[in-house]
Amino acid sequence: MTERTTLSPTEVNPDHAGDQDGDQDWDGHPRGSRAYRRLVIALLAAGIATFAQLYSVQGILPLIASDLGITPSQSSLAVGFATVGVAVSVLPWSVVADRLGRVRAMSLSVVAATVLGLIVPLSPSLPMLLGVRFLEGMALGGLPAIAIAYVSEEVHRRHTAVAAATYVSGTTIGGLLGRVVAAPIAEHVDWRLGTLTVSIMAAAAAAAFLALAPKPRRPLPARDDDTGLWDKIRANLADRGMLALYGQAFLLMGGFVTVYNYLGFRLEAPPFGLPQSIIGLLFVAYLSGTVSSRVAGQLAGRLGRRAVLAGSTAVMIAGVALTAASALAVILTGLVVFTMGFFAAHAIASGWTGHRATVGRAQSGSLYNLFYYAGSSVIGWTGGLVFQTAGWTPMALYVAGLAVVAAGWAGLALRTGT
Repeated sequence: MTERTTLSPTEVNPDHAGDQDGDQDWDGHPRGSRAYRRLVIALLAAGIATFAQLYSVQGILPLIASDLGITPSQSSLAVGFATVGVAVSVLPWSVVADRLGRVRAMSLSVVAATVLGLIVPLSPSLPMLLGVRFLEGMALGGLPAIAIAYVSEEVHRRHTAVAAATYVSGTTIGGLLGRVVAAPIAEHVDWRLGTLTVSIMAAAAAAAFLALAPKPRRPLPARDDDTGLWDKIRANLADRGMLALYGQAFLLMGGFVTVYNYLGFRLEAPPFGLPQSIIGLLFVAYLSGTVSSRVAGQLAGRLGRRAVLAGSTAVMIAGVALTAASALAVILTGLVVFTMGFFAAHAIASGWTGHRATVGRAQSGSLYNLFYYAGSSVIGWTGGLVFQTAGWTPMALYVAGLAVVAAGWAGLALRTGT
């Protein structure tokens, strides 16, 4: 349901300045139009810029741990501090988006994050690294906080699931590039140079977003009578269906990050003994998520979001079960299956929040991302404690249990068509 206002676009949305195309009765960019193509390519680029930087250190955690003489769970804080930064900033970014406009706010986010990303390799110590990563995460929070609201408001409702899935595809490509590019450079030269290379690559993607993103045509809520921020937050949290979607974000993302944080530690140890450059290639599995997120968006239009979400979560559970095997080929197959399931579920759940929200669409997306990155930080760290104390198989059972809880929650709280 689209937020409405009686004010003209130029009165309520700075992005509309000089643009007379804003129209309350406009249905959104249809799939195949020039503006639609520009929008999805821009969000694809923004997803690459954001997630390449956010997870560039994840593929080199064993090297960071070895260099600094710390444990696996401590090294994971380099990821966790950035995701905490995202989690605490998504709601403030939604306010910025309501004041400056969606595109201006996202542009500010990617530029600030790119600058901080270039500073990360200069950090001389772990505390400095964690501090800069936290600030980088806060800057990066602007894109996931706003992107789904932007899609929901600017794309025709028949095509929002596909457009949102395209954005998620960009996040998978970015996550893949950040890890795959950093790992071999870090192994052969230095982990700092590896992250610097990723930041330069992200800067190019950010420039593409700035050049391509269409100005919004949908008016933003009027400032004088708009529902207060906390009222918007309470309205979304009071909706049991929205709360279930936020639960998907927390539990499924937490399990996903847990697997990717610690699989490298398992595979570098006996009996596998893989070098870091090979371990970094594990993240090529992200390409399966790029495909599955798009397929999930298309299937949702035919089978319904609820069915696709349930099926995607089941695929996640099957995949993580396979990673408990002792054969490397089976482990890798399980990783691909697990990744396909996660990104399909994430594409459905994230897009569903924007579709379902009746008030505070930007805040609904921000809450989803708050839970998403909180799960990444909290469960990603606690999963490391399970791995360190009990080993991989108990950790895999822990992740599978989280997915079962998420599926049960969704089954009870969500209905087809909501």
